[in-house]
Amino acid sequence: MTKYSLYGKMVLYALLRRRSRMLVALLAVAIGATVLSGLVTLYYDVPRQMGREFRSYGANLLLLPAGDNQILREQAVQQAVGSLPQGKVIGLAPYLYDRVKVNAQPVLAAGTDFAAVQKVSPYWQLAGQWPAPGSGGVVVGAEVAERLRLEPGQTVAVAVPGSDEEKKLPVAGIVHTGGNEEDFIFMELPLLQQWLSKPGQVSVAQVSVQAGETELTAWLQQVTDAVPGIMPRLVKQLTQSEGLVLGKLQALVYLVTLIVLLLTLICVATTMMAVVTERRKEIGLKKALGAENRSIVLEFLGEGIALGGLGGLLGTGCGFFFAQTVSIQVFARSISFQPLVALAAFIVAVAVAGLACLIPVRMATHVEPAIVLRGE
Repeated sequence: MTKYSLYGKMVLYALLRRRSRMLVALLAVAIGATVLSGLVTLYYDVPRQMGREFRSYGANLLLLPAGDNQILREQAVQQAVGSLPQGKVIGLAPYLYDRVKVNAQPVLAAGTDFAAVQKVSPYWQLAGQWPAPGSGGVVVGAEVAERLRLEPGQTVAVAVPGSDEEKKLPVAGIVHTGGNEEDFIFMELPLLQQWLSKPGQVSVAQVSVQAGETELTAWLQQVTDAVPGIMPRLVKQLTQSEGLVLGKLQALVYLVTLIVLLLTLICVATTMMAVVTERRKEIGLKKALGAENRSIVLEFLGEGIALGGLGGLLGTGCGFFFAQTVSIQVFARSISFQPLVALAAFIVAVAVAGLACLIPVRMATHVEPAIVLRGE
């Protein structure tokens, strides 16, 4: 039998002889590793999940005309969006604004892409349905609908400035947003461009990008340099709120993780101190027979590291399950397994368990054989 196999059996039997105490320490390490693995997994995944959630509140980037220009070219807008990382662009909604007459009443009109609006502004609440492409249907803001007494299914007469010609358009839906959108009538962008003789022109473009304020700020300069005539602007209310919320959540993760690790350290250290106290006579006998302090230290460290390794393995598996459950319950989305996070949690669990053994090990090395064996 080699000395390593003998050492392993000695550590194993020492753990098995005190199952109840070691089980408490094992559970402490496993719980600590579970919380550590779960929270760190969420820490890396929360910005992505929260970014998606914040995108439901609308665009976080606006593309405006630069200088004295009053309009944007759709081609320039597409070029600007093309300079952004395509994997993070959720949607692009162009808008062309002007005044029209609806049933002989002046109303603000906006030409847009309804499919894009549903991606960029999912918070819009629609009574009725979205117009089918090419149908000529319109979506009316709630304030306009109330003023003109319009309902889905009715037809409105729309006339553009400088023309007495009216066109009958069906009302597909009534939109409620609680914002300025309720004062507009929305129609298909190509239709309004044709009426206003502004082919390929828009007034502004709203872009929803899954990114934080720092990334967006860096992209602003890229867009400005790459596409002349466009002035990109951040929607500060969204970007700053997103950064503030994420910062507080990540600080909370740090705090909870630190507290759990400290509690794990205390629990394991207390357990190992009790074990050393119980085994004082055994330690004294070993020393009387010639055992060195180094051997005593390696034995107790081996027990602690074994607890840390087993608890770390249990904790990393349970931690991913914990993170997956939280993500599904809170964000209704699953997360992917992070091997590096699992490895880091395992290493930290072993390190914490080993660190917790330092004080008990010091106690063990100070045991005096003569005093202990006399029963004092």
